Amino acid sequence: MDVSCAFPTALHSPDDIVVAERLGYHRAWIYDTPQQSPDVWMILALAAERTERIGLGPGVLVPSLRHPMVNAAATATLVALAPGRVAISFGTGFTGRRAMGYRAITWAYMERYIRAYKGLLRGEVVEWEGAQMQMLHPDGHAPARPIDVPVLIGALGPKGNQVAKELGDGLYVTLQMPEFAREHSWVPYLAWGTVLDEDEPQDSDHARAAAGPGWALAYHGAYEFGGPDAVRELPGGAEWMAVVEKTPPERRHLAVHSQHCVSLNEADQAAWDAGGHAMLRQATLSGTKDELRRRIDELGEQGVTEIVFQPCGPDRHRELERFLEVAAAAV
Repeated sequence: MDVSCAFPTALHSPDDIVVAERLGYHRAWIYDTPQQSPDVWMILALAAERTERIGLGPGVLVPSLRHPMVNAAATATLVALAPGRVAISFGTGFTGRRAMGYRAITWAYMERYIRAYKGLLRGEVVEWEGAQMQMLHPDGHAPARPIDVPVLIGALGPKGNQVAKELGDGLYVTLQMPEFAREHSWVPYLAWGTVLDEDEPQDSDHARAAAGPGWALAYHGAYEFGGPDAVRELPGGAEWMAVVEKTPPERRHLAVHSQHCVSLNEADQAAWDAGGHAMLRQATLSGTKDELRRRIDELGEQGVTEIVFQPCGPDRHRELERFLEVAAAAV
């Protein structure tokens, strides 16, 4: 199993990726979340210029945010800056769309988009939105076509799995492990959490800062996929909903996704204080060194080939160090 890392795209992400490369991480993925982040391609380009070995890629691109030609041209640019190090993943838009009030895109749209995107990288003339187009980049403007980069698909259900099997080189997984993961030879699994000291309570200040943002995804996901009733079934869920419902319905998605994957927002903090921290180990990859080694082994048995760890808290680089120490011993 490879050990990689991920970061919510920020102005300091290139520096974080430099540290990750020095520590020995296999690949660095960063998020396509324009409502809270700088441009994913700009940050990847800066990281490419500052690194030599580590793999780089967006994890995940949300197709509706850019025309397929724009993503194809950006991919070509990154390949030129970091040859042999680029991988691309696509998803239907959990934060990249829902935090702006939209629902996820359909798998039919995803399939059409990826076919057009891959055709462009091969140098073909493709049709998109009723128009014929082709990458016309002359020498010095992009690598010669065809441009070959692996493409992974973020999927949890059968429709997504079919698209991944037909058009992808692997499966990019987060939130939960689908049963069909073993059908794919490359399966990065995005996880949040922290290494706890042997006698450290899971409601410690360190645990809240370092693993809390990942833990909060349980509430964000429950709300988006199951609605308020699903949230209220979670420890601290009633308190979480009480905060969110102070916001008018038409802007409620802003309250839900504020500080997503970075820190706890007001609703998240209310749920934590109300006892929601009791499910920290269940909701994240958090625990003692021995506990985490067992969890990573179990993920490998479920089909994961690349563990992807996102550090949080005031000392991200120390979190990267501690997790790699544990993961390297497990894999």
